[in-house]
Amino acid sequence: MAKLHMTADISPTKPEVLEAHLGGPVEILGTYRFDDPEGEVGVEAFVVRRNGVTRHVVLTYRGALLPGADDFLVSTMQHTELGARWVYDGLGDPIALGCYRRALLGEQAQATLEAYADGVLVGTREPTVRLALTTTGATTGQPLTIATDLDEPLPAAAARLDATWDGGQATVATLG
Repeated sequence: MAKLHMTADISPTKPEVLEAHLGGPVEILGTYRFDDPEGEVGVEAFVVRRNGVTRHVVLTYRGALLPGADDFLVSTMQHTELGARWVYDGLGDPIALGCYRRALLGEQAQATLEAYADGVLVGTREPTVRLALTTTGATTGQPLTIATDLDEPLPAAAARLDATWDGGQATVATLG
């Protein structure tokens, strides 16, 4: 389950991080998350529109630098509940890649979103992007592809992860 800290302040905000990363204003169409099995890294994906193009952006939030991943560091942020966070492009973060691989193998579902206020669970929240797996027998050794431009379809594969959000649908990742 992904913990949402409802009373936390984050600086810069996630929209500000996305705008800096993508080079200008974005419209966030929806989000979804995966749980890190170790519970250390936040994995969040955004479906956004920028300059008329629908994009898929995967970010990870870490409590420390990821050694050897300087090229994938997107930003740092301050979180009033969690402290300093290092924000990475998930395409270069092994935790995010592992989440997608497990999801495409049917071993991991998208995270349940639990809302907390002042450390107390106050309920759950529905994700604004829903994932569905279609598979014809993907195996561990097959290549993983994560989409970035959702207006360009991915090639056919043994497994695909389809995302649906208000007003849209696209394949966000494939295996095989």
